[in-house]
Amino acid sequence: MELTMSAAGIRRPAVAGMFYPSAPAELRAMISGWLKAGESRGPVPKAIIAPHAGYIYSGPIAATAYARIQPARGRIRRVVLAGPSHRVAFRGLALSGARAFATPLGDVPVDPAAAAQLRALRQVRVIDPAHALEHSLEVQLPFLQMVLDDFQLVPIAVGDAEPEEVAEALDALWGGPETLIVVSSDLSHYHPYKEARRMDEAASRAIEQLHPEELDPEQACGRLPIAGLLLAAQRHGLKGQTIDLRSSGDTAGPRDEVVGYGAYVFTEP
Repeated sequence: MELTMSAAGIRRPAVAGMFYPSAPAELRAMISGWLKAGESRGPVPKAIIAPHAGYIYSGPIAATAYARIQPARGRIRRVVLAGPSHRVAFRGLALSGARAFATPLGDVPVDPAAAAQLRALRQVRVIDPAHALEHSLEVQLPFLQMVLDDFQLVPIAVGDAEPEEVAEALDALWGGPETLIVVSSDLSHYHPYKEARRMDEAASRAIEQLHPEELDPEQACGRLPIAGLLLAAQRHGLKGQTIDLRSSGDTAGPRDEVVGYGAYVFTEP
């Protein structure tokens, strides 16, 4: 897994060419088309939840959330990005030792001051293997590169953690309008289309109402980072809204077993 880190301390892409195009022009064109289709009016959110599957499946849904970010292109300078760890088991929250994360669209620098601030928390450690092959964070980066100008990244892989431990980390870096929080999560996995829709609608109600205790592990692979965001959103008075809810059965897959995808925005009063 260490092979995805360059000698210069840059975390190389692990799923380019698989989850999304590795050719920059193709990648830009794909995301641009979805962002145009997903354009909508509304306040710029403080936080979003976006899915993290292969782009042909979840990209159009993710774009509806990222389209809301575009008006703040020149204002947002830091992105706190949290997602579940799919390949490596560990306790707590994992930072990366990389100085930047690379995508086909260029390198995204890691915010060293923010990382140092998080390392003061007992539940946070640098665990590079947790990031080496993890797709949940990586697939969000090209979207962020398309909707923002220069920004720094705080990548957080969430392992076996309490929602409050996630919320504490988000609170520490909450900041002001210069900071965006992104949580990466898909919804239900491998249920028939109609059953998945019912499950995903229930998850969406819990997310909109900021009720993390009503989220079941079956409803979202990123339940823990979502739950942490919902606790932080309660404390900061945010309002949650579902802006897109579909599944692989709506985009590029069969309907006998689908994966659910939701896009959510959280805005300040």
